[in-house]
Formats: sequence, structure tokens, C-alpha cells
Amino acid sequence: MAGKIDPMHQFLVEPMFGTENWSIAGYNIAFTNSALFMVVTLLLMWIFMLGGMKGQLVPGRWQAAVEGFTGFISDMMDTNIGPKGKAFTPYVFSLFMFILIANMVGMFPLGIVPGLHAFTVTSHLTVTGVLAIVSFSIVLIVGFLKHGLHFFSLFVPHGTPLPMIPLIFLIELFSFLIRPFSLGLRLFVAMTAGHILMKVLAGFVVNGFNAGPGIALIVSVPSFILMIGISALELLVCAIQAYVFALLTSLYLNDAINLH
Repeated sequence: MAGKIDPMHQFLVEPMFGTENWSIAGYNIAFTNSALFMVVTLLLMWIFMLGGMKGQLVPGRWQAAVEGFTGFISDMMDTNIGPKGKAFTPYVFSLFMFILIANMVGMFPLGIVPGLHAFTVTSHLTVTGVLAIVSFSIVLIVGFLKHGLHFFSLFVPHGTPLPMIPLIFLIELFSFLIRPFSLGLRLFVAMTAGHILMKVLAGFVVNGFNAGPGIALIVSVPSFILMIGISALELLVCAIQAYVFALLTSLYLNDAINLH
């Protein structure tokens, strides 16, 4: 249908650079648009850090921005974990910056160039799920290496009556095991929903203008104004979701380190 805009097409993973037939042992290893934007995210992250690590006595804006982000994550780790959290600051900082930059890259208006569109890697559960599993695996490894089988005491709160211990243990264990799912789903759902909404509104704008001046005034103009507000909100969501992911990771690490 002419003028039809598919809001789900933006999430389609497609091979690039003629790699669609690349395979190893029957598994397709094509270089996809998702992989491309992850590489772009890592490059932007590297450039951002490289430009801000000059160590000048009087920092410029770039160095001040990098120091602001590193100080922000360091304060978060110190507040949530204490001095022991310093060892995990590089990981949580890298996690925060990767998610933040990936979210922002997905907001670039590349669609104004024919044949191009931004790809938000954090709108795929495979990506957010892997990030959540890696964080959860670190929590488990740290917990068992530091406390051994005593790590299971995390699932029995202090003061629990003896007859209630089996039930409370199962409830706490289930809530603990559900953490990686909720961690990955939260980011995935937030980014996917926001981009679908913006695509739908863009469809209203384009199709309204194509339908004529009267429809454009009734449909396209209000949709365009709403789209501006939603875009601003989505930029805020990009930052909030990166912060929430890093914050929850630090809290889970605190449980593994301090058994609170």
C-alpha cells in the first residue's frame, strides 16, 4: 500500500556488505546492521574516553565531561557498595556508557538520508539479555568466590522464624533468579516501545501531508508537535535506562559482596 509505514521494520536485523551467505558449520555469521551499530557504539565510546583522558590540570569541556561521568559512576559504586565496589567500577562504567551511547545512536535522524536508518541495538532482547546475563554471572561468581556456600544465606533474611525458612528461602531464591530477566526486559521494552511510538507518529505526519492540506492540518501538525515532545522524552529515557541498568547492577553486586 502506498504511503504505508511499518513501525517494526526498524528492528529488522539484516546482513550487510554482501555477507548474507557467510557461515561456519552451518551457522550464519553475516555482518549485520546490529553488529555495525555495536561497532559504531564502541568506537564512539573509545573516542569519547580517548579525548577526555588528557590529564590536563585545568580540564577542558571534553575532559570535564569524561571526569563527570567517571565520577558519577564512582560515587554510585561507593554509595551502594562501599570501598569494595571500586574494583567493579570499570565494568559498571563501561556498561553504563555502552548502553547510553547505543541508546543515543539509535536516536540519530539518519532516516533523512535515503536508504539509511538508525538501528537501536538495545531494542533487541538478545543484546540486553546478554548484558543482563553477564552482569548476573559476575554477581554469582563474586558471591560464591567470596562467601562459598554461605552465599545462600542471602536468601534467608535475619530474624526469619525457623518454620518459615523453607518458604522464605524459595521466595527469595525465585526473586533473585528473576533478576536477569527483569534487567534485560526493562531496557528492551523501554527502547522498543519508544521507537515504535515515534515511527507511528512519523507515519501520521507523512501520510497526513500526502492526503492533502485539510488532513495535514488536523492530523500531521498535531502529530508532529507530539513527536517533538516524545523525542525529547525518549532522549531522557535513553539516559534513565542506562542509569537504571548500572544502578541495579551495582545493587546486585552489593548483595554478592556484602550479603545484605
